[in-house]
Amino acid sequence: MTIHHNVRAPGGNRRRGPAASRFAVLSVAAVLLGGLIPAGAANAETLPVGSGSYTTDTIGPAPEGCAPLATDARAFVTDTAPAGAVPTNDWWSSLLFKKYNCVGSEPLHAHPLSYLPEAAGLGLSNTTTPTMSGTPGGIGEFHYAYAQDLMVGVAGLTASVVEVADWTDWTVTPSWSDGTRSMTATIGHGLPFSWYDIAGGDAVITAGADLRIWLNDGERIGFSSGGGDYVAFAPTGAVWTVSGTKLSSTLNGKGYLSVAALPTSTTDTDAGRTAVADEYTPYAYAKVTGTRADFVYNEAESMVETTYSAETEVREGTNSGTVLSLYPHQSAYLGGASGDGPSAGAKLDRTYVSPRGAMTTLVGATSFTTNTPFTGVLPEVPAVATGAGEANARLDALLDQVAADPMSIDKDDTYWTGKALGRAARIVEIADQLDRTAVRDTALAQMKETLTNWFTASPGETEQVFAYNSNWGTLVGFPASYGSDKELNDHHFHYGYFVVAAATLARFDPEWAADAAFGGMVDELIADANNFDRADTRYPYLRDFDIYAGHDWASGHGAFGAGNNQESSSEGQNFANGLIQWGTATGDTATRDAGIYLYATQTAAIQQYWFDESGAMPDSFGHSTAGMIWGDGGTYSTWFSAEAEMIQGINTLPITGGHLYLGLRPDDVVSNYAEMVDVNNGNPTVWQDILWSYLALGDGQAALSALDNDREYPEEEGEGRAHTYHWIANLASLGTLDRSVHADDPMAAVFTKNGARTYVASNITQEPRSVTFSDGTVLEVAAGKTATSGAHTWSGGGAPSGTEEPTDPTDPPAPTTTTFYLGADGSFLSEPGTAPVATLAPRSGQDAIGDPATGLTLVAENLNGTFAGSRTAFDIGVDTAGVGNGTRIRVSYDLTGDGTFDRIETYNYFPTDPVAGFERYTSQLGFSSVEGELGNLVDGSMKVELWNVLGTSPSTIDLATSVVKAPFAGLTLTGGGSDPDPDPEPSGLPGSPSEVKLTPFSGSAIDVLWAAPTVIGSSPVTDYRLQYRATGASEWVPVYDAVTSTPGARIQGLSAGTEYQVRVQAVSAAGLGEFSQPVAASTFPAPSAPRGAVTKVQGKSLLVSWTAPISDGGFPITDYVIETSTDGVTWKTFGDGVSTATSAKITGLLGKTQYQVRIAAVSEVGTGAWLSTTASTK
Repeated sequence: MTIHHNVRAPGGNRRRGPAASRFAVLSVAAVLLGGLIPAGAANAETLPVGSGSYTTDTIGPAPEGCAPLATDARAFVTDTAPAGAVPTNDWWSSLLFKKYNCVGSEPLHAHPLSYLPEAAGLGLSNTTTPTMSGTPGGIGEFHYAYAQDLMVGVAGLTASVVEVADWTDWTVTPSWSDGTRSMTATIGHGLPFSWYDIAGGDAVITAGADLRIWLNDGERIGFSSGGGDYVAFAPTGAVWTVSGTKLSSTLNGKGYLSVAALPTSTTDTDAGRTAVADEYTPYAYAKVTGTRADFVYNEAESMVETTYSAETEVREGTNSGTVLSLYPHQSAYLGGASGDGPSAGAKLDRTYVSPRGAMTTLVGATSFTTNTPFTGVLPEVPAVATGAGEANARLDALLDQVAADPMSIDKDDTYWTGKALGRAARIVEIADQLDRTAVRDTALAQMKETLTNWFTASPGETEQVFAYNSNWGTLVGFPASYGSDKELNDHHFHYGYFVVAAATLARFDPEWAADAAFGGMVDELIADANNFDRADTRYPYLRDFDIYAGHDWASGHGAFGAGNNQESSSEGQNFANGLIQWGTATGDTATRDAGIYLYATQTAAIQQYWFDESGAMPDSFGHSTAGMIWGDGGTYSTWFSAEAEMIQGINTLPITGGHLYLGLRPDDVVSNYAEMVDVNNGNPTVWQDILWSYLALGDGQAALSALDNDREYPEEEGEGRAHTYHWIANLASLGTLDRSVHADDPMAAVFTKNGARTYVASNITQEPRSVTFSDGTVLEVAAGKTATSGAHTWSGGGAPSGTEEPTDPTDPPAPTTTTFYLGADGSFLSEPGTAPVATLAPRSGQDAIGDPATGLTLVAENLNGTFAGSRTAFDIGVDTAGVGNGTRIRVSYDLTGDGTFDRIETYNYFPTDPVAGFERYTSQLGFSSVEGELGNLVDGSMKVELWNVLGTSPSTIDLATSVVKAPFAGLTLTGGGSDPDPDPEPSGLPGSPSEVKLTPFSGSAIDVLWAAPTVIGSSPVTDYRLQYRATGASEWVPVYDAVTSTPGARIQGLSAGTEYQVRVQAVSAAGLGEFSQPVAASTFPAPSAPRGAVTKVQGKSLLVSWTAPISDGGFPITDYVIETSTDGVTWKTFGDGVSTATSAKITGLLGKTQYQVRIAAVSEVGTGAWLSTTASTK
């Protein structure tokens, strides 16, 4: 796949959902559109749940897909399928939740095989080599893409639709019928075998053009096709007939067969292949009919014991075992296996290749058990550092800043309400530890009001309400977001925040959390996202959790060529943490233990698949972390941003005591943070609080130093300064997580620093608890408190309300900003004007960074005010109906009224969504660029420019609620002012650097050298700052590097063959000097396009030849890249190895299909321009 990351989307708009093409894997501006009305509206009612309630009324869009699904979620399910709510968010969901392919499905990545149900049968793929795209070590991805080796079907079968006949915990049974012929197939995770029942014709296996038979001894036929080795098993007495690439059998009239993929390779001999086939043969006739995972939480050992069982139907012989392949997260904690047959569950001396790493294989197994450690959670890290002294005073001041509005809701949908609830819950926890009960109780009151509102449905209510859709068996909150309604995306992400907040509230208000009050509604949300009660068929069992893969899936339909996906593994863990804390606080051990099962299993999977614990990510990927996991691979990217900070940060937020698992490998935390800095070409510029908090789990002191050096960072939307400081400062004292010691209580953890341990336990129940650690340490914890022992002895929390001294209301802090509303006529107003909205013109798709001419410009002159050290802030309501729009703001200050702007702040643009309703564009998105410094305003002026930088649709600004806060106290408009001092004192600032020289280093980097300023000023130069821009662009881009006075730097991440301008600025204790005059140079160019493509058709293959490019850009050509596409949108790289040959035979194509082919030359500079041609296979 090819990655296109042309849009910077920092901050507020996180999008998780499908791209426009069903085979597209990445889209920075992925948007969820459309809507259908759910069934059952005529019988709508409000259903009570204790004091709470939900509605069955039609509130908003329902899940949408191929036509019948609007009114019947079981439209593609046979009568033999299980009753109750249909599963979604699974590896095979696109077969049932048909979104784009209304006949079959998208590829189903079961591992070790992938499957593709089509009208004529079931395709099989065993891809063992990943396809890479993007930049190694940069934005990129790897995929073990579906490439069909063979298809199993019935002679003449052409089904109008492939349905679902059955499903169990990790298997699914697709079903075909055309009225004369029929077939069912059973496939699943960890099953090298697939089983088929057919009627109405002979069994037919259609292989690839490279078919080679190496075994044919009656009912067995072994063959190689498409690079994989397979054995097909017919009933005893049957034979196989080979004709060209087709293998057929009457199956001796018995109507069943199985096909096994072997863990062999091209280096194996036929004798070796036959030996594995012989080992598999005793189990070929034991069809898997059911799979089930059962878990037990061993509290004393802090371990989850999970037994994975396969039930079989023995059709020949007596062996009931099968062949099971285990994922790395299962193999790592394998406790034992049971089996039946000659091998009886023994390990095979070979492994299967999968996108998750090597899969260990048990032959003849009926079950296996894993013993996965549970490493504990906390409501919050203890205040061992912030409980007293200067740290306590600093934290108190930060709490004061949010005391009036701890939640600070940005948007009112389920996701952003959840984020605000999470932010308030953090304030509750730390305020409780410090006995700041007034702040704590304010946050609790906000949380209680918000949750109660959402958990109460009134007739006709359409917002802040949950609605049950009986067609799909789902509870959807409205307003919905990111496809949580139309695609059933992300329920575990959204509802996890609600459950955690409810657990926090339950500690202090147990009556509210009772089943007879609002606790029942919390349980409904839990059941929707991950129902752990198999008897409750109103919701599917464990909707979002893939039982065998060990982690959640975010997409409801999973209808992508790469399978399903999950971006924010840490928000999935937030849901599991919520169950643990809710169950503990309310005494519901079933919910607690289900949360522990999810948490422990996902911890093991996340460490393996997002953080590459076993090193299974391809070396050519260039990363040891992934932003997203797909069914067939992984990516260093997100749905919503190409920023390294967000790609890595999305798997670390929210920062809570339920996310200590992120610190299980402290060295890995430090190296992952360093990887982010390396990819980012400098320290983080967005989401600093999230990334520093993550770093604190590996190196608390480094994180604290970073925080101390930049206390004015923009906050991530779900985080707050008080919590960030509390988290980092206390981890700096506690050290890192000690996984070698566990407790007999889930709410406990052990930290170590310099060899000394600190034992921590939290008691969120109403009774005292005694916690015993595995090294014999015992910690007594009073009700409602967190306590520590060992290197740090501390106890806090649980103070009754009203014990905090109130802040003197007669002495409020002096304001440091002045708030202005926006006027439609270009003026600033002290209160909202009469015009409700203003319109911004579209930008035709290009990023017009420096061209706000068609936007809204506001100017105020003759301003006088005192700069009080704060920052510009703004909160703009913006709405658009178009896809792909982006709005930007620039604020400029002329401090002295001389006509020159002394400070220009250009902010990151806000990518809007097409959903009706105003979104909030705030200054939290951070700067795109900043020029100059702030100071007092003396007869000065301020200008605000607001315009669309992207998109083909106009945008609407809500003038009634949009404000800009200028960072000046006592700002007034006057008719003039006093003249400035005619003989000002020298500023003491350094002069501009001189002799700036640029030297191209590569296609993506330029070296810069300069001489120190001739005017040093009052203080020595301590640093230099660089900015660059492409020639012709208006916006300067800062270069982030370490603080150094060395007069030289390398600017990286540039585009090949592009001229850039660079300027340099000296920094001293006196301030920032003037920039040098811009100097220009060009990066080395990539090769030009190859020439003269000639394409010859050879059946399902294409022979393509070409002539080398006219220009190699000054560097030798090292390779040619070939890509094919059937639609001109989704491109697949042909893996022919590294070669400078000017011809290639493209194999693995479909027959009778038109392909677009493109070829580009590669040098050390990069990939050059494309040469395109078109041809059709036979």
